[in-house]
Amino acid sequence: MLNILIISPHFAPTNAPDMQRIRLLLPHFEKHDVKAKVLAVSPECVDFPQDKWLESEIPSSSEVFRVKALGFPWRKIPGLGSVSTRSFASLRRQGNQLLEKEGFDLVYFSTTQFGVHLLGPYWKSKFGVPFVMDFQDPWVNDYYRVNPDIHPPGGRIKFAAANWFNRQAEPRVIRECLGITSVSPAYPQSIQARYPDTHINSWPCDSGRSLTGIPAFVAPFPAELSEDSTRVPASSQTIFNPNDGNQHWLYAGRCGDYMQTSLSALFLAFQQLRKEKPTIFENLSIHFVGTQYCVDSKTPSPIQKLAEKYDLIDLVTEHPERIPYSETMQCLDDANLLIVPGSDDPGYSASKIFPYILSDTPTLGVFHEDSSVIKISKEAGGSLTIPFSSNCATAKIADRILLHFDGTAASIDRPINRQVLRQYSANHQAGQLADFFHDCLSGQFSERSGIALTS
Repeated sequence: MLNILIISPHFAPTNAPDMQRIRLLLPHFEKHDVKAKVLAVSPECVDFPQDKWLESEIPSSSEVFRVKALGFPWRKIPGLGSVSTRSFASLRRQGNQLLEKEGFDLVYFSTTQFGVHLLGPYWKSKFGVPFVMDFQDPWVNDYYRVNPDIHPPGGRIKFAAANWFNRQAEPRVIRECLGITSVSPAYPQSIQARYPDTHINSWPCDSGRSLTGIPAFVAPFPAELSEDSTRVPASSQTIFNPNDGNQHWLYAGRCGDYMQTSLSALFLAFQQLRKEKPTIFENLSIHFVGTQYCVDSKTPSPIQKLAEKYDLIDLVTEHPERIPYSETMQCLDDANLLIVPGSDDPGYSASKIFPYILSDTPTLGVFHEDSSVIKISKEAGGSLTIPFSSNCATAKIADRILLHFDGTAASIDRPINRQVLRQYSANHQAGQLADFFHDCLSGQFSERSGIALTS
C-alpha cells in the first residue's frame, strides 16, 4: 500500500476549482493500493464559498487535516494576499508533525497555490520524503507577456511582482521534485523550454527504461461518471426557472480578458442569428454565472461590454458571484443549451468540460485548436466544439459557428460515448496516478496505459 500525503489548501467543502482533482480521486485510491491523507486550510479561512455536498463522497479512511491561516485583514499587507502565504507557516508545522509520525512514501501537491510547493524541497531535506507537483495552471505565466494587450488579474504591478517571485521559486522546486502531473501538455513543455538542463520525460514510456529526468503525466480533471459516484444531488437552483416555458442558455465559470476571442465570436454569431431568425430569440435568456472572483459593481464586466456591443443586452443576464458547486451542476442539467468559451491560450484545458458533457445538455464550445478540449469533445460527443487558431479573426470564427449551429439545441444534440469517457473516469485516473507514483519512486518507466506528454 502506497502511503501519500496530499497538500490541497483549498479542499471540500471549499468550492474552489483546484481541489476537484483530489476530491474526485479520493474515493478510488484505495482500490489501487493507495492510502491518501489530505492537508488543507480550514474553509472559513479561505475566500471561496462553501458547499457541504462536496464532502459527501470523501471516504472516511481518507483523513483530512485542516490548519488555520492568517485572517482576511492580513490580505491588505503586500505579500500576504494569497492563502498560500497566509497559511504557509501552519501547513509547514502540521506537515512536520504528520511526516515525523507517519511513514509517508510521497507528498503530492495538487493546488494552484504554488507558494506552498516550496514546502516540497523543505520536507525532502528534513524527512527524506520525495514530492510530486500537479500543474493545473502554469506557475510561471508567460501569457500576459506574450499578449501585452490583455490585462492580467490583479493589475499589471501586482502581477509583475508575483511573476518575479514565481520565476525565482519555480526552478528551485522543479529541480527537486520527483515527478510532474499536469492538465495540459503545454505546461511541462514550457517548463522544459525554460530550464533546458532539466529533462522532462513523458510518462508512460518504454518498459524497463531507466529514469533520466523528471517524468510528466498529463491528464485533465477526471470525469465523474455515474458508475463512479452520484453526479449531482437532489438540489434546486435559483438562477432561472426551468419550467417557465422559456429557453435558457448557460455558461458557468470565470470570464476574463483571455477569453475575449471566443466570447466575441459567440456574441457575434448570436447577433447574426437573431437578425436571421428573430423568433428563436423571443423567449430566450442567456445566463452567465460565477464570472468574477472579485465582483466590482463600478466596473462593467467583459460580459456586459460584449452584450452592449452586439445588441444582446436584453437577453444576457450575468450573475457574477460564485454559487455552490451542487447548484451549478443543477443549472447545467436544467439549461436547454450550454455555452463554453475557451481561452486564447493554446495550453488552456477547461476543467469544467466533463461536467458539461455529462449533463446530457447540448453544449456549444469555442476553443483554441491546440487545447485538449478539442480532442476530448470530439471523442466523447454530446457537444459541438468550434476550433480557432491564434490571431484568427472574430468574424471568421463566428462564421464557423454559424456553419454548424442554427440557433437550436437540436443542431448539436449528439449522443455521448460513455465508453470513451471511461478512459477519463476518476477510477481510471486513480489507477493511472498510482502507477505513476510507483514508477516515480522506483525510478522506472512502464508500459501502463496513460495520456502521454506529447498527446
